[in-house]
Amino acid sequence: MKVKYLAHASFLLETNSGVRIITDPYEPGGFGGKLQYKPINEPCDIVLISHEHTDHNYTQDITGNPIIVKGTTTASGIDFKGVSTYHDDTNGSQRGENNIFVFTVDGTTFCHLGDLGHLLTPEHKSQIGKVDVLFIPVGGAYTIGAEEGTQIVAILEPKLVIPMHYKTPSIDFPLVEVSEFTKDKPRVKELGTSVADITLPSEQEIWVLSPALL
Repeated sequence: MKVKYLAHASFLLETNSGVRIITDPYEPGGFGGKLQYKPINEPCDIVLISHEHTDHNYTQDITGNPIIVKGTTTASGIDFKGVSTYHDDTNGSQRGENNIFVFTVDGTTFCHLGDLGHLLTPEHKSQIGKVDVLFIPVGGAYTIGAEEGTQIVAILEPKLVIPMHYKTPSIDFPLVEVSEFTKDKPRVKELGTSVADITLPSEQEIWVLSPALL
């Protein structure tokens, strides 16, 4: 099982059988030029969209005629669970709803939090269930930040944590850098690459992947 960090909240996952899944694709040049990541030209079979903002739902550059998934469904033999949450901490009154995706491939359970804007309740934890790999926004401003992210990691107890949606030179949003989340935490690995084979550690680790499309 391979994962490639494209940029922002977008990842490409390729299963051992060759199914390719892209999460939350963004519009290059979106938000009046504030989003300067390069286009996502990858072919794929499935696109997961957590919510309808153009930095998370832009499929026009993706090739391969993928299935678009926006909630609980089965696609290419994979069961995707959608867990309804909000993009803010005021029940969606500021930025609307957000969908968390949970799915198991190659014996590993992945959870992509999308643009989660609040802490998780015990009901959310029950709905999400066991998590092996957690893709978590940590940049703050429009989502949870470093402090809330730390609390959510403690709630979900994943084996592997992969941060996303943070400040880089290619985005002019008022986000914080990933170091705000990783500082003072044990077992942080800055991989220096955008691509990694998923192997679950015996103790929880944080993997910082380099965005491929800066």
